[in-house]
Amino acid sequence: MSISEAVSTGLSRRIADTFIGQCNEQGEHEYVMERWAYVPGMLLMSVARAGVQHSEPEYLSFMQRHMDSFIGEDGVIRSYSLEEYNLDQINQGKNLFWLYRQTGEQRYAEAAHLLAAQLIGQPRTSEGGFWHKKIYPFQMWLDGLYMASPFLAEYGAVFGRPELIDEAARQLLLIERRTRDPRTGLFYHGWDESGEQEWADSSTGLSAHFWSRAMGWYAMAAVDCLEHFPLTHPKRGTVMGIFQRMCGALVEVQDQESGLWYQVLDQAGRKGNYLEATGSCMFVYAMAKALRLRYLEPSFKAAMLRGYEGILKHLVTEDEQGVHLHKICHGAGLSKDRNGSYDYYISEAVVSDVPMGVAPLLLASLEVERYAAGQ
Repeated sequence: MSISEAVSTGLSRRIADTFIGQCNEQGEHEYVMERWAYVPGMLLMSVARAGVQHSEPEYLSFMQRHMDSFIGEDGVIRSYSLEEYNLDQINQGKNLFWLYRQTGEQRYAEAAHLLAAQLIGQPRTSEGGFWHKKIYPFQMWLDGLYMASPFLAEYGAVFGRPELIDEAARQLLLIERRTRDPRTGLFYHGWDESGEQEWADSSTGLSAHFWSRAMGWYAMAAVDCLEHFPLTHPKRGTVMGIFQRMCGALVEVQDQESGLWYQVLDQAGRKGNYLEATGSCMFVYAMAKALRLRYLEPSFKAAMLRGYEGILKHLVTEDEQGVHLHKICHGAGLSKDRNGSYDYYISEAVVSDVPMGVAPLLLASLEVERYAAGQ
């Protein structure tokens, strides 16, 4: 499938319909209903964005009925625990803002206040960077920036808390300064201020490799935060500048033949490395959105389109069950059993069709369609 075919035939609709088609007779997507978590939250957000973009009420009601299964009348969130201080638990809360604006129901505001309270009290490094989780002391992961910073920026904009927009910017800048490799411009997956973790370099505290999805999380975080920064915000231009510099580094490691990105970004051709779907979709989403909103120079258009074309050509198939996405890294992290080595990243399961990959594909497709339409 070419980009023009994907755009003209509405691929994003068919991806959203694939998610809706996975529901049971009660209209429930069993994976989403299971627990409040970051991937179900991203799935709901991507379908809701399709609903707004295509003026499709069914997509928006899909998001609302699943969110309503978690949000009590008093704003308490089923299966969520503030005391975990887990950044992953913030991501699903991004759906609350649309619901609150559309309905005015106070329970959505109360749920957002609860999540914001977690972030205000989140344990931090000595510089003020959010720990990824309470159980991961003094560790900052790129993943956490997507989970928390766009929520914090939008919360600050919606509820008139400009100091929380400042905090979102501060987190983006802190981790960039700590994890960016000056030679390649790429960002290491994690940083341990204490230097105690087995995966951390004893002198720098950094993990050993540039994991595609980790940088994808950061790229999406930056563009999604910028959307909520006022034009006069003192860090807006700085965040935009480091995002553009990062995209320049990503273009340098983009596979020229396929347009995709490798699981371990700077190790093209090394045994076991492969062209991975989630990172590729996230980079295309971030670049397409940034081009549309003029956060990126137009010179990045070719790399973005080459990336999307590669996704369509090499990773996407379609049949009577809907749209399928392949070569998705099932999951990766940093811990005693997940040591951050090259062999570790390439050993994680490679799967098809999981929401971890298909939701970013939907987000990327929506943005490419908007960019192509000049919206």
